[in-house]
Amino acid sequence: MSIVTVQLGQCGNQIGFEVFDALFSDSHCTQGLCSKRENEAYRSSCKERFFNEEENGVPIARAVLVDMEPKVINQTLSKAVQSSRWKYGQRSCFCQKQGSGNNWAYGYSVHGPRHEESVMNLIQKEVEKCDSLGGFFIIMSMAGGTGSGLGTFITQNLQDQYSSSLKMNHIIWPYGTGEVIVQNYNSILTLSHLYRSSDALLVHENDAVHKICAKLMNIKQISFNNINQVIAHQLGSVFQPTYSEEGSFHYRRNPLGIDWQVQPPLSRLPTLGKRSLSEQLRFNTSIANLVVLRGKDVHSADVAGFKDPALYTSWLGPDNAFNVWTTQRAFSKYEKSAALVSNSQFLVKPLDMIVSKAWNMFASKAYIHQYTKFGIEEEDFLDSFTLLEQVVASYCNL
Repeated sequence: MSIVTVQLGQCGNQIGFEVFDALFSDSHCTQGLCSKRENEAYRSSCKERFFNEEENGVPIARAVLVDMEPKVINQTLSKAVQSSRWKYGQRSCFCQKQGSGNNWAYGYSVHGPRHEESVMNLIQKEVEKCDSLGGFFIIMSMAGGTGSGLGTFITQNLQDQYSSSLKMNHIIWPYGTGEVIVQNYNSILTLSHLYRSSDALLVHENDAVHKICAKLMNIKQISFNNINQVIAHQLGSVFQPTYSEEGSFHYRRNPLGIDWQVQPPLSRLPTLGKRSLSEQLRFNTSIANLVVLRGKDVHSADVAGFKDPALYTSWLGPDNAFNVWTTQRAFSKYEKSAALVSNSQFLVKPLDMIVSKAWNMFASKAYIHQYTKFGIEEEDFLDSFTLLEQVVASYCNL
């Protein structure tokens, strides 16, 4: 089952490169703590999943690169070639920037329809190279213009044309003190639209990754390159195949294998409207957790704590909500590694904060004209607020 990656905007393209580089490095690592046969099977599974057939001995990433200007795409293509280990095909698209680069409406309402045919044709060509399409991995920021507006538009098109294929959006949550004045508008419009068209949203917060670089890695001058490499490492450790007891590597249709449902059963839907977040929860209640353990002594690891019913919502038993994947094949050069992917209340606070900030701006009509001139009406904002407030309420009432 192959995955086609769509890299959008500066953020999406830079992270996409780091992801493919991490996947390639891991699959070709000779210190995998496995036999030669197992390492070869692992490498073959990774190649089938993320790379096309080799061209002159160099694997080609299954990816489409999209941006509003050629600079970042050219830099990304060049970095891959310079690595001399893998490269991108010439499946890229750029649109000449005409101002309004940080405006979600411009990416969604102008660039989306204008370049829909060319972008979707490139994606179709990449899909045709897959023996079996597993789905799409869409990497994008939610605060800027291209990654959020155009990315949302493309995701909706993928839902229309490939409704039976998984569409997972990897979105970069902006810094709380970002440089884009309208980032909260862009964020709520992105999240509300993706809620309707994406099968799963995988979130990385810039602030959280920044803390990892500063406190765990002791990096003094933190760059976006440092942040992107941490994100790529975390994605790679989860997306690489796990080794089954039958002796073959496998994936599931959902690459993360967990329940992404964000609302309780209809009989228990909360009333619309946010509850006060002043109440401090003792812990985050989860819908689902996935733990991926790799390397030495994985089978003796104690994961019983994740089966505690108190961690999960009352309407879902932990036996159905918790998965653990283990493989003795180490990730990269690490003797042991563990990754946790959780669908929990963790994002309630940052989501509520973004919605509140956007609402305060909207109430004073700040910058609204920058969106209405491109066809996004005030009713669209109100619909986004309503939907996201219900998402916050649903997670609060797990």
